[in-house]
Amino acid sequence: METRKKILWVDDEIDLLRAHLRLLEQKGYAVETATNGEDAIELVKEKSFDLVFLDEMMPGLGGLQTLAEIKEASPQLPVVMVTKSEAESLMEEALGSKITDYLVKPVNPSQILMACKKILEAKKITGEFVSRDYINEFREISMALTGPMDEKDWINLYMKITNWDRELDSHPDLGLRQTLLDQKRECNAEFAKFIERKYQSWLDSPNRSVMLSPDVVERTVLPHLNEKSSVFFFVIDCLRLDQWLEMEELLADYFTFDKEYYFSILPTATPYSRNSIFAGLFPSDLAKRFPEVWEASEEDENSRNRHEHMLLDKLLERKRIQLRPESKYVKILDAEFGRQFENNILSYAQSRLTSVVVNFVDMLAHGRSDSSLLKEIAPDEAAYRSLTKSWFQHSSLLGMLKTLGRQKNVKIILTTDHGSVRCLRGSKVIGDREASTNLRYKFGRNLKVDERQAVFVKNPADFKLHVSSVTTNYVMAKEDYYFVYPTDYHRYLNQYRDSFQHGGISMEEMILPVIQLQPK
Repeated sequence: METRKKILWVDDEIDLLRAHLRLLEQKGYAVETATNGEDAIELVKEKSFDLVFLDEMMPGLGGLQTLAEIKEASPQLPVVMVTKSEAESLMEEALGSKITDYLVKPVNPSQILMACKKILEAKKITGEFVSRDYINEFREISMALTGPMDEKDWINLYMKITNWDRELDSHPDLGLRQTLLDQKRECNAEFAKFIERKYQSWLDSPNRSVMLSPDVVERTVLPHLNEKSSVFFFVIDCLRLDQWLEMEELLADYFTFDKEYYFSILPTATPYSRNSIFAGLFPSDLAKRFPEVWEASEEDENSRNRHEHMLLDKLLERKRIQLRPESKYVKILDAEFGRQFENNILSYAQSRLTSVVVNFVDMLAHGRSDSSLLKEIAPDEAAYRSLTKSWFQHSSLLGMLKTLGRQKNVKIILTTDHGSVRCLRGSKVIGDREASTNLRYKFGRNLKVDERQAVFVKNPADFKLHVSSVTTNYVMAKEDYYFVYPTDYHRYLNQYRDSFQHGGISMEEMILPVIQLQPK
């Protein structure tokens, strides 16, 4: 049996409230009473209560003084203030003293019961409705997977899955988490089939309706350069939709959000997707126009994205857009530099376009793979989201956005280059010594992999990928698979299991938001 919730009702005219007290007893609550503040404070110190109803006007120690003493003795104890006065100043003082609710006399029994349910049973009642609603949604999603789906259908489905993922974070005891994870895996399996069918047709269509990485700047940034405003374009490396929604909660007091979605190109990895965003080109076209950039990126991982500012300026040049002053570019790799840039960000508002790349989330994903401490802090996706939110809450990025939001004639566009997926299943891959070491995609010669677990790209040109003397074909992992070579297979299988990786084909990696932040 559930333990009865205990209520303390403090009122110098408690005898006039017998009907209210009987109703609460009938509804299963245990109620104790006190007729003055001094007795109430002693009871709170001696016993454990779940809720206090507190009269504001009492002889002796008044309601607000009693409230302060109760909060000192038990800071988390919910208190409902009951008063005859509707004075705004009194309400503000009570709210400032951290009351949970406020009722004006005369109160009827149904008001009291509603207050109890809202404070004491809200989570349980909400959980019952969440369970019911998710079961209905589960059926709808399962039905949708059996029929034809286009790009918009997949975006909507991924948004639903993501919203439920976050909703269940607040209800860990419902026992629905595994059901959702299984359904997400089923969705990713179907999504991989959809991408195999549609991806090449997107690449070959000059007037495609779906937005891909090379379209992001042209469709979402360049139109604002025709206005008399300064545009700040933020790219947060490796940010997923669920992580953005956690950040959005912290920004909701300052901004409204105009959101659209795009699909990352393949592989969903920084050298491909982010270079593609800034260049407005697919990798094969980028390699033809700027061979020195691509060759450097294949020879030295640290140089992969050193040329983004130049690529963006060349994109502006092709679009015949001349900016005075010239565009600015900033890459934030550590907290100290981030704080310096935050303090000086308004000086960049003199430029028409400032691009800011933020690397922390990508560093977090990679760091978690190698750090037992980070794995302990973020053992699952719910904790990973929470950790991202905690970082953002205390980050220079939040300060930058709030500062820019207070300025006139500033446009803020925020996006990401790719997401990441939690990898739980290993896929054995065979290749020669020169094959790349990435966990979600590989390029090289003589690659062999189970094609149920990966997409095999025999001719890279079909995917608008660069073909070099080393690269003859690519493989990209589907769903939540990660590649492991046969040599020392079990060691690396265990080392990288349950890590967040990118480069392959999943909703989390490919379906990405582009947000314009509108100051309130």
